[in-house]
Amino acid sequence: MAPSAISTDPVSQLEVQSSIVIEAATTDVKSSPYLEPLKPVLAPITTEVDPADSESSTVPSSACEGFIDSPPNGQVEKKETGAQPNQWLTLNDVVPSVSQPMSGAKKLRKMLLETEELIICPGVYDGLSARTAIELGFNAMYMTGAGTTASRLGQPDLAIAQLHEMRENAEMIANLDPFGPPLIADMDTGYGGPIMAARTVEQYIRSGVAGAHLEDQVLMKRCGHLGGKKVVPADEYIARIRAAHGARVRLQSDFVLIARTDALQTLGYDECIRRLRMARDEGADVGLLEGFTSKEQAAQAVKDLAPWPLLLNSVENGKSPLITVDEARKMGFRIMIFSFATIAPAYIAIRETLLRLKNEGVVGTPSHVTPLKLFEVCGLKHSMAVDMNAGGASFAGDL
Repeated sequence: MAPSAISTDPVSQLEVQSSIVIEAATTDVKSSPYLEPLKPVLAPITTEVDPADSESSTVPSSACEGFIDSPPNGQVEKKETGAQPNQWLTLNDVVPSVSQPMSGAKKLRKMLLETEELIICPGVYDGLSARTAIELGFNAMYMTGAGTTASRLGQPDLAIAQLHEMRENAEMIANLDPFGPPLIADMDTGYGGPIMAARTVEQYIRSGVAGAHLEDQVLMKRCGHLGGKKVVPADEYIARIRAAHGARVRLQSDFVLIARTDALQTLGYDECIRRLRMARDEGADVGLLEGFTSKEQAAQAVKDLAPWPLLLNSVENGKSPLITVDEARKMGFRIMIFSFATIAPAYIAIRETLLRLKNEGVVGTPSHVTPLKLFEVCGLKHSMAVDMNAGGASFAGDL
């Protein structure tokens, strides 16, 4: 199985050769009205020029076409002030062909719109787990709320981590590599009412997060694979979705809004489908029904909500049956996240190592896992290149 791929950004060659490839689907892809790029309506900005000015110079307009009025020849009049250009504020030696890296949100939206691949997202919870996913070439990642709460706070997933901890962790992971894979993050309930849901989306967007799922549990929520979950009324949930959608429209972002419902445990399957359809109609891009009780139920949800894309949360040893990547692909899911993919194995490895230290007096680290190797995973070569290109001598000798 090959993870979904995306196109190489020309700028990536200037960094550490990190790249993702977006490839258009070889088969005809039906456009989805739920994933069309956002097109906010902006009022045009008009530049007025005083006709009394007889001496003027013209400069090329740098305005975005369609948003700022300018003469047909692309020139705008500029009053001559006589000021000399400041050489210290001039950008020199900038390669004209270099563009800014594509945002994670735009990458994720393109993957959903222009391919038919199942997007595989390993759950990451800190810098090292994210760096490892990048090293192995995954084209997307998922910041798990349970893993974030456990690793940063040493607490269970019971609404203890709030916006500050979640946003800070997501921002760090999303910005490890500007040319790297997009990050989907957990945003729980939005951490309050509609105002807080909007604020959470705004902060996630500014932090570089590509997308996030927003759920209908009560504020004192718990992990989706625990019993005893409670959800808010449908109209309260939809108010959260509506506020989140409005926030990303205001910021003119491609941020992918994922509507999640945990109502299956208490209200049943039909109510879940009803809530997800309501969320879809209010602007959500993708749906997530948490806690499927059977593989047949998961496949039916894809059919009932088609062609709207659905995300599958895979939690081994959780409340749902194990669904493999191949099975999820055949069912028609578009995104698959593995919330405990790194945090659970990390616990096992840490525990076994500490038991060895306690009983045998040694850690027993394999010979190939040196400090240098770990630092290389964390971007050592890039840091060395930055220093040397700036004329630094910190790495003149061997490490």
